[in-house]
Parts: sequence; structure tokens; C-alpha cells
Amino acid sequence: MNHADVIATITETLRHHPSVRALFLSGSYATGFDDAYSDIDFVLVTPEGATDEIASLWREAISKTGEIVLWWDRNVRPVLINAITEDWLRTDVVILKPDQMGAHRQDALKPLFDHDQIYDTLPAKTAAPAPNPAYLRYQFEEFIRILGLLHLAAGREEYINGVLGVFHLRNKLVDLLIAETGARHRGGVLHLNRLITDAQKEILTALPPPVATREQMIAGHLAYAKAYLPRARMLATKWGVDWPERFEAATWAQLKKTLSIEKPY
Repeated sequence: MNHADVIATITETLRHHPSVRALFLSGSYATGFDDAYSDIDFVLVTPEGATDEIASLWREAISKTGEIVLWWDRNVRPVLINAITEDWLRTDVVILKPDQMGAHRQDALKPLFDHDQIYDTLPAKTAAPAPNPAYLRYQFEEFIRILGLLHLAAGREEYINGVLGVFHLRNKLVDLLIAETGARHRGGVLHLNRLITDAQKEILTALPPPVATREQMIAGHLAYAKAYLPRARMLATKWGVDWPERFEAATWAQLKKTLSIEKPY
């Protein structure tokens, strides 16, 4: 079943049920970034909220689109149900009460039916991401903390697990690059191509892969430090975030003392 038919089937199954007051598309299908690989995200509005009865009703609707092979019923979040059918169609639904819709914006929803005109009461546009100084400071400190753990991994010769630090540093760099572009609708983890520039992509693709040897583990950490920390400092200055000077200096001093590493920038 193609995605359009899936959406139509679920919509018609629920449209006339008295407990379901509205059903919206969210995610990529609402913002226009959908493609053949997209999952289908829904927001279902019901006065009862995410009850067992509503979960059962949603399962009935999904089962009409194919055999369900994965069903996560309010496991990750108390209002979220994830499903995958046998043809690997992925659907997610967030089940909310009407008074819980206030955080949503019209440009991030597409009404499928809306018996109570909830959509009309919502703000029109998602605001551009605003800097959160406390969160950014945490992100910067966490990058430095992970970098500092390099001397423990090297000292214990934990090269297999030590390269996990490279993955963590990479994730922090990706978050930093997205913050630089200020994308409004971030989407899932496999939507990075549209969130960053070609120049930023070149930075990421040029970085070394994690390899579980002492030399490559160290080289990977330093390459990410060189790519991340100067850019993070500039972003901190731009957004008025206090840079963790003492923590960074102590970390580089420890790496020099234990591994004879000099700051690579």
C-alpha cells in the first residue's frame, strides 16, 4: 500500500469515531519534506487522551494498512505509539487532549479532519530556533568532557570502546552545524542533508572514521576537536554564551601531560 492510500485508509477509519475529534499529519508530510523513505507522523486529538481504548482504535486503523510486525505502545513516551508493517511502512502517532495542542503550529501540521476547528486556534508559524545559553553551555562542556576522557581510554588501552568517543564528538559537531544554519523543522536523524550546507557536509565527510587502534583513536578525537571547538567558540560569542575557559584549559593540560598532545588549532 502506498503512503497516500495508507493516509486515506487511516483517515476514513477514524473520521466518524466520536472519540476522535481531529487527526493531523505532522513531521515531513506536514512540512513538505516527505519523500519515498519518509515515515508517516500523525497527531490524534481526543478528549480522553492516550487511553487503552484509543490505542486499540489506532491499532485497528493501522492493521488495515498491513500486517503489524512492530508495535511500541506508549513505550518511548506516554502519548506516542510507533508501528511498522510487514512492508516496512513506519507510522507514529502522538495522542493528545485538545488542551495539549498549544505547542503545535499550523505550519507543522496538515489537517486530515478537524471537527472542532482546533487548527484555526493554533499559531501560524514555527518560530526560528532561539539560542538557549544554558543548553549550549552544556553542549560545549559535554564535548570537552568527552574529549578529556581520551586519556582514560588510551591509558587503559580500551581502543574498542574508546572509539565510541569519536561517535559522540561527531554527534555534537552535527548538532553544532545544525545550530549554525538555524533550521526550523529539523525532522528525524536521516534528514541531515537538508539541514546543513554543502560546505558543512564537506567538513563532516573529510573527518576520519573511528578505528580501534591507539593512534587512530587519538587522531579521530583531535580531528573532531579541531573541527568543533573553534566553531563553537564563535557561536558562543555570537549568542552571548560564556565559554568554559577553565575547563577547556584543564582538559588540554591533562591531555598534554598524559599523552603529550598539543591543541591542534
